[in-house]
Amino acid sequence: MSRDATPGLGVRLLSGDLGALARAATLVENGDPVGRVVVENIHPRTGRAHVVGVTGPPGAGKSTLIDALIGELRGRGHRVGVILIDPSSPISGGAVLGDRIRMGQWDRDNHVFIRSMAARGHAGGLAPTTAALIHLFDAAGFDPILVETVGVGQGEIEVAHLAQTTLLLQVPGLGDGVQAIKAGILEVGDIVAVNKADLPGAEELVHDLTMMVTADTDPDGWSAPILLTNATAGEGVRELVDRLEAHRRYLDITGAGRRRKEIAARFEVFGLLRQELEQESPLHLLQKDQIDRWRGAISDVVERKRTPGAAVALLLGQAAPSPS
Repeated sequence: MSRDATPGLGVRLLSGDLGALARAATLVENGDPVGRVVVENIHPRTGRAHVVGVTGPPGAGKSTLIDALIGELRGRGHRVGVILIDPSSPISGGAVLGDRIRMGQWDRDNHVFIRSMAARGHAGGLAPTTAALIHLFDAAGFDPILVETVGVGQGEIEVAHLAQTTLLLQVPGLGDGVQAIKAGILEVGDIVAVNKADLPGAEELVHDLTMMVTADTDPDGWSAPILLTNATAGEGVRELVDRLEAHRRYLDITGAGRRRKEIAARFEVFGLLRQELEQESPLHLLQKDQIDRWRGAISDVVERKRTPGAAVALLLGQAAPSPS
């Protein structure tokens, strides 16, 4: 695909063309320069979708719960985007696609788009190009966008940097619940779901987690609710979606949503900077006071006045025209 075809691809994506979205996603995941151009072109039309991170330990039932969430969200008229971060194949390096196969019932629904992508050895439960894919889904009109992390244990908190709302799953029988807060995972949950509620110990786990989060209320007044769900039976899913929507309203009313977007922009820009600095000497960055430029660049990304790529160019001292 030539660079000349990029504008047409972006226009089709913005119109909701699923084929264009799939093509753009492939280009981005493969590191094709054309994919980066597409993201740069559509970036001013993003920032509207509610990004929900779904994380938790292996065996928590993340994929099953997401499948149930899709059904409830579709019933409420939402166009649902889902990004599934799969473990990388040891042979090809690509996504294993197990979750994607299990959600095959949505293949014929044009208002649901599910994409599996490989973690490619990246720590933290995400893939390196997750942020770029979120922008593509957002531009194509999907809202909310659910991002499921790899089940890598209690350290997969990276998704909290990209999501406006983080849904943390826990299940009874995986060990002392106190370990969750010791590992730093409980603090990132805006909503906590104790899944597989039919298992012994579920009620006790809810009680323990409730005690843990009581003293961990957001400065603006949000205290993470602890819910019981049984994704297989669909139990608790409606209430869970109610809480997701309530958290979105809370973010809008309190202004906390702006802070979440700043965190996401900072995380994305830093990620791109790290990629650039693997090839560039960082010494020129250390010779300048870039604090004001850094803050201005992040603000411009949030306001859609500058793309993340243009922010990186600014911080590296490269010439890059700002969008008019």
